[in-house]
Amino acid sequence: MTSRLTFDAVSLAYPGRDRGSSSTRVLEGIDLSVSSGDFVVVIGRSGSGKTSLLNLAAGFQQPAAGAVLLDGQPISGPGAERAVVFQDDALYPWLNARDNIAFPLALKGVAKDARRKAAEELLARVGLAGSGDRRIWELSGGMRQRVGIARALAAEPRFLLLDEPLGALDALTRSKLQLFLLDIWKTSGAGALLITHSIDEALLLATRIVVLQPAPGRIGAILDSGFAGEILSGADPRKVRQSVLFRSMHDGLTALIHDNAHEELAA
Repeated sequence: MTSRLTFDAVSLAYPGRDRGSSSTRVLEGIDLSVSSGDFVVVIGRSGSGKTSLLNLAAGFQQPAAGAVLLDGQPISGPGAERAVVFQDDALYPWLNARDNIAFPLALKGVAKDARRKAAEELLARVGLAGSGDRRIWELSGGMRQRVGIARALAAEPRFLLLDEPLGALDALTRSKLQLFLLDIWKTSGAGALLITHSIDEALLLATRIVVLQPAPGRIGAILDSGFAGEILSGADPRKVRQSVLFRSMHDGLTALIHDNAHEELAA
């Protein structure tokens, strides 16, 4: 079944710090739709409201105007159909890898044997077969993020909401996990909404790239990207990065992100 996550004329404001002070507009007039099978990447300078946009999709915050909808119904709070993966893996250190993955299933009342089996299958799916008994502190940063993504997949979500999940990793691990994310997205059938600061990552992973401009956050451009499809079809990611089209789009996206930056600094 195809699902759709929709931002309909969404605005967000934070109240002033002091009584009587005006509120700060964070997002304004966001119109965006993410469907099953989409991999939408949101990128922009600091202060453009990227994480706030994801928090609205997750139900952690409510818009000041407009509506965030899941299949036409307003989102009023967090839900299992929208799994969130953070930059900090947010795993439970008192649980081993298997039990971290099985935790959402325990909340749903799934029997112990069934959730253990499901967790083992997910460990294998993310390349960590045989690691279920390992404690969180025994895992590398990349392995912990794989466990976090497996935990997100345990609830069979309709959407994966990814808040810079690779941002704290070293360059080599990050490159490997970018390909891992592509594979997980394709095989899960879920829609994905990813927040990133990396132009390279946005181009490699996205089916569409949303460029946010700051103060307040608003959509500056939406670009289609087909590099993810090339990689999933077997293209060498290194050659994709070296292609004339990739470099051209990289330069163009850089210009879009930093458009008006000098004017804002001078204002």
